[in-house]
Amino acid sequence: MPEREILDLDVLFVGAGPASLAGAIQLKRLFNESGREASIAVLEKASEVGSHSLSGAIFDPRSLNELFPDYKELNVPFEADVKEEHMYYLMEGKKIPFPYVPPSMRHHGCYVTSLGKFTRWLGERAEEEGVDIFCGFSGTEFIYDDDKVIGVKTGDRGIDKDGEQKPHFEPGADIHAKVVVLGEGSRGSLTKMLIQKYNLMEGRNPQVWAIGVKELWQMPSSTVTPGYVAHTMGFPLGHDIFGGAFIYGMQNDILDLGLVVGLDYQNPGVDPQHELQRLKTHPWIRSLLADGEIIAYGAKSLPEGGWYSLPKLTVDGAMLIGDSAGFLNGQRLKGIHLAMKSGMLAAETISEAFIAEDFSDASLASFRDKVNSSWLKNELWKVRNFHQGFDRGLLGGLINSGLGLFTGGRGWGIKDRLPGHHGHELMQKGTDEDRYADLEFDGKYLFDKVTDVYYSATAHEEDQIPHLHVRDMDICITKCTEEYNNPCEKFCPADVYEMVQEDEGKRLQINFSNCVHCKTCDIMDPYQIIDWVPPEGGDGPGSVSYTHLRAHETDS
Repeated sequence: MPEREILDLDVLFVGAGPASLAGAIQLKRLFNESGREASIAVLEKASEVGSHSLSGAIFDPRSLNELFPDYKELNVPFEADVKEEHMYYLMEGKKIPFPYVPPSMRHHGCYVTSLGKFTRWLGERAEEEGVDIFCGFSGTEFIYDDDKVIGVKTGDRGIDKDGEQKPHFEPGADIHAKVVVLGEGSRGSLTKMLIQKYNLMEGRNPQVWAIGVKELWQMPSSTVTPGYVAHTMGFPLGHDIFGGAFIYGMQNDILDLGLVVGLDYQNPGVDPQHELQRLKTHPWIRSLLADGEIIAYGAKSLPEGGWYSLPKLTVDGAMLIGDSAGFLNGQRLKGIHLAMKSGMLAAETISEAFIAEDFSDASLASFRDKVNSSWLKNELWKVRNFHQGFDRGLLGGLINSGLGLFTGGRGWGIKDRLPGHHGHELMQKGTDEDRYADLEFDGKYLFDKVTDVYYSATAHEEDQIPHLHVRDMDICITKCTEEYNNPCEKFCPADVYEMVQEDEGKRLQINFSNCVHCKTCDIMDPYQIIDWVPPEGGDGPGSVSYTHLRAHETDS
């Protein structure tokens, strides 16, 4: 049997997103300035950097300008400057413009960008600086020395569904590092382990999550304005479900259409993918998509809790950055610049730790001090109670947000900190409402989940142990059926969970190969018995759609 390789590094970043890549670049520069020879690597579960990142986002260049002051001369693959922006309240047949867009919601000086393109560009810059990037390897568990993190294990390849080695079996590696930095995105499996083991959420508000579901559409020539931005509230979510839609115009007549749905709704029958399809029944949205063709689909969870939902950021030998820590501005629906800044501040902390030769929690804890004294805190502090106001519905949320603008982010204008909640705890038992009785999938504009999953281009080796672990299947077929009517069939945007009727009764079928890695099941399961863990390295969404999108880049 082949033995596991052991690799010794100075610093390991887990996840090749903007947070890790910006942090690795900054750290490499700091080491170079001090004359220190140090090995820095980034571990990425996708087959290549950017392939698990879909499409459009609004990008604030503040952190990028700090990292690359000459970025405007470096051919950053932005789609366009934000040229035109709107906010609307949607009713079933109407579109009402907001009379006033607050400064915090405006996007002057920002860019519409493809996160996949940008992340790949940032990865290329990191490699030019001397950072090693290991793609196609999933971090599956920590290596400890007593309670100190000293590294990460990567998963084996070539294990069949019965746990037996296949002919092409390859053992994973043990990667040792003086500091492990987790930038693996929302609800990462290692992050979840670390938070639970060290109780990093003690004294914090629970993290509040949302899911973003999106489609990319290829539109007829000259019908999309690059840099067009619109955000909506109201239909299809109504007043009781947090969220709203976004529409971004990209190059090559690609339209990015998405919907954010807060994962703290009450009705267990809510289906985020179906809500996106309902959105497209609105006459205005339908007119935007006229004669277009879907080319890609994806979904991603978003940490919306804000400042008081940030966990303790360090332990002995490890740190949390980016979405792993919850650095996202829910009001602006932006987190890339915050993720990058958190990685850069982590790099400064690590550089000082190497000078002191001290990688303990006490040493790394200066990371929090750096965050507290930076513009990162200033931005998040002003919106620290944003999401919590929507516990009172859309109108309550808007009132709370408005009062926060004039009171420095105080909840309802008077409270420094509004209480938080676990979203899954708000799900009500016994709700029998069918929100989608009139929804008809036509295969042209409105798609069922299987069709959308096809456009996500997700691919998993079928003969492997499923990466979605349900700790007690009996709960699914008895208690969950009776109490909630199996909401996993609804909240999963990829048709992974399916209750199958057989002669002996129901069973839960897990179509894990459909998984688009959003982690919604891990977040929203009312019994918290689902664990998302990484599949074999390289598996996941994006391979076909990513290639399709890359084909357009020659004209970008």
